[in-house]
Amino acid sequence: MTVPYRELLSGLRQAFPQPVSDRVHDSYFIHSVMRAMDKMDALKSERPVLGEYGPLDYDRAQNAHLPEKGMSVEDVTTDLVSYCSGLIIPGHPHTQQNVIPPPTISSLIGVLLASFYNPNLAWDEYSHRLAVAEVEMVAMMARLVGYEADRAGGFFTFGGTGTTLYGVKIGLEKAVPGAMESGVREDVVLFASEASHYCRYNVAGWLGLGARSVVAIPTDSRNAMNVNLLREQARESLRRGVRIAAIVVTMGTTDAFGIDDLAAVVAVRDALVDEFNLSYRPHVHADAVIGWAWAVFNEYDFESNPLGFRPRTLRSLAGAQQPIRSLSLADSLGIDFHKPGFAPYISSLVLFQNRDDLEVIRRPQEQMPYLFQFGKHRPGMYTVETSRAGGGVLAALANMKLFGKQGLQVIIGHIVEMTQLLREHLEGHACATVLNRDSFGPVTLFRVYPRGVDTFRIKEAEQEDSSYRETLSAHNAYNRKIFQYVHEEAMAGRGVVLSLTDCYRVSRYGEPIVALKSFILSPFADEDKIAVVMKKVLEARDRIEM
Repeated sequence: MTVPYRELLSGLRQAFPQPVSDRVHDSYFIHSVMRAMDKMDALKSERPVLGEYGPLDYDRAQNAHLPEKGMSVEDVTTDLVSYCSGLIIPGHPHTQQNVIPPPTISSLIGVLLASFYNPNLAWDEYSHRLAVAEVEMVAMMARLVGYEADRAGGFFTFGGTGTTLYGVKIGLEKAVPGAMESGVREDVVLFASEASHYCRYNVAGWLGLGARSVVAIPTDSRNAMNVNLLREQARESLRRGVRIAAIVVTMGTTDAFGIDDLAAVVAVRDALVDEFNLSYRPHVHADAVIGWAWAVFNEYDFESNPLGFRPRTLRSLAGAQQPIRSLSLADSLGIDFHKPGFAPYISSLVLFQNRDDLEVIRRPQEQMPYLFQFGKHRPGMYTVETSRAGGGVLAALANMKLFGKQGLQVIIGHIVEMTQLLREHLEGHACATVLNRDSFGPVTLFRVYPRGVDTFRIKEAEQEDSSYRETLSAHNAYNRKIFQYVHEEAMAGRGVVLSLTDCYRVSRYGEPIVALKSFILSPFADEDKIAVVMKKVLEARDRIEM
């Protein structure tokens, strides 16, 4: 029997928030959201996982098809919640996995509000006051890192990779004027440290430079770029007539929180401009998507220590803050609020010291005849995205207003304090060694060794002595087994969720060094929860060596 579409449309309309206030339907909408939250909450337990962590049936998923008739809002909600079963809870005190924070209530509300009416930040005609919120965030963060807010510019983009993409793109246009129109028709290089994010290869590839144009500069024991080698490599490139698209400086690496010496890199860049009489200034982009948050300590009184951090924590915070103070020297920088800003994905901001830099990628109005006829805020004229959602902006703004500078100091200080406690636990056992003990952030990389291994000497031997090649390989396998056991225990609710890196760094003789990885970002982490890490590691060692 055929049903007139009008009858079906009436039912479908109930699945939308009503455009004109309807108290009955508004109540239904709110109840539907609360029902979804209740179902999600029912998946929680003492474990750091929602519901059950089980095998994934991709074969069944491959057979999915569009149903002939739709489901009710209630049934869809139940179905959607089932897809969340098995997700790791980032805020759980036993979760120390990579760099995924728990979002705050305020930031979640920001994303929800921005989703209601689907604003597009490409143009203030489509976003209205959300455009103002974006400008506020640019000004707020510019002042935090030391830029002149009246001169700076920026916008939210699709992630940390997006921030680096824009920084390098602006640099490319400076080095090769007209590349936006004519393409890249000469040799260009991109410099970054070997410990920098692998997005450097994506960026070089997508911009047409080619991944082979990336020059990875070796790092020192603190995982910071060797500035002397950068100078030598840059000179060699310039002598050959190769242009420098950009120098990416990492202010907090993902694996070990290594922080490059930005001030020294900028000094090298300036000296090269004079030495080679360059017609452009190679662009320096600071990948500060993690390290930016430490800028809240730029004015902190480390002498009086008003928040009462422990001495070791205070030293770590001060050690990170010293190089972070140099962020204002970068031509551009990237900020991820979905990392130490405690916002949901995606909330990333790219900042430029001089907003005029954006003019080199601005498209002419005639290319977009159905947009930008009026209004003052029109970032869609130079962003690669035509559609930019407002959720990331409101989430970031919500958290910056929620925390303030002091609130971020408290949370950053706490997670660093918990990291220092974890390192104390690890260093208190002869079977473990911390690989990045001199780094200042919330991430700890460590290795575990079988009984009888001298862990006070093995780290240096494995890194430096090629006669340890087979030993290193065996210990890599050993640490993978430790990780596997700890992970399985965590998924069963009996431990802590850690990460693993297959290559913390490469040994002097070219072999990767595997490490277990703790990245603490939960404000609920405390000393009793930190002690669980060592307990499970020792348990894993005993199980492996049985």
